[in-house]
Amino acid sequence: MGAFSRISAACALLASTLLLAACADPPPLYVDQAWVRLSANPDSPSAGYFVVHGGPAPVALRGVMSDYAQRIEMHESMAMGGMMTMKPVDKVDIPAGQTVAFEPGGKHIMLFRINQNAVTQGKIPLTFLFSNGDRIQFDAVIQKTGEPAPAAKEGGSGHAGNASGAAH
Repeated sequence: MGAFSRISAACALLASTLLLAACADPPPLYVDQAWVRLSANPDSPSAGYFVVHGGPAPVALRGVMSDYAQRIEMHESMAMGGMMTMKPVDKVDIPAGQTVAFEPGGKHIMLFRINQNAVTQGKIPLTFLFSNGDRIQFDAVIQKTGEPAPAAKEGGSGHAGNASGAAH
């Protein structure tokens, strides 16, 4: 086999490999890096953070629920008139193939009256509800007041939060 034939065969093999890779299923919609900063006051809500990785089609996160919290609301922090404020949001758009980080100083969830059993176990199971009907379950690690936030994983938001014990 001549040099030209070997190069042609190698190119054909490479092209077929690339074509097969292009036919692979796109990554699915998923949630990771979930954690909750426990409020120092049990009568005040705690704040939760996570990263949503968009799947092959755009969706909206419609809500988060847990049997271990009395109520969960989605909020977004923003600067208004030189002061930080937050407002509730009904949904958060998750573009296809993109990540959306819920992190301190931005989008987050507020968890009201977390069950003491979850606090003792150090985690709270969350169910994420999406506009396409998907329900994704993921356990959020509970960080007590004053504990450092978990380090962000590779490919995440890159923000590990703050260690001041602030709720949001």
